[in-house]
Amino acid sequence: MNQELSQLMASARQFGIQLSATRRGARLARLLAVEQLRSWGLGAAMDPAAQIVAELAATAATHGHVSGRDFHLALLATEDTLRIEVTDTRGDRLPAIGRPGEEESGRGLLLVAGLARSWGVRTGPIPRKTVWADLTLP
Repeated sequence: MNQELSQLMASARQFGIQLSATRRGARLARLLAVEQLRSWGLGAAMDPAAQIVAELAATAATHGHVSGRDFHLALLATEDTLRIEVTDTRGDRLPAIGRPGEEESGRGLLLVAGLARSWGVRTGPIPRKTVWADLTLP
């Protein structure tokens, strides 16, 4: 590992938790993310981050749900970026962005796209997928 990468990892703050793929688990994900950001002193990022976590966790609980399997929330804060990741066990169902009025689902990802600097989906390891969003920290 080079020195630059090791310094980045040393200054990065990480949080991760596995939660039940239910509405209650999604609500808890949002509450825990807000409290973690508060403890890191990142209050300015709480509102957009809370909305992104709420959307990604609700999507994982609704569309990524497999009976008996949980989803995972991860937060990674570096000097200027907050990465939010939600991993579920429905790698076969990738998210699609819908346009309001055209589709029943996918509109929440328009919110994520509007709030985040960037976002995307990473598949694997099978059967998982991770939806991530990056926020610029003030």
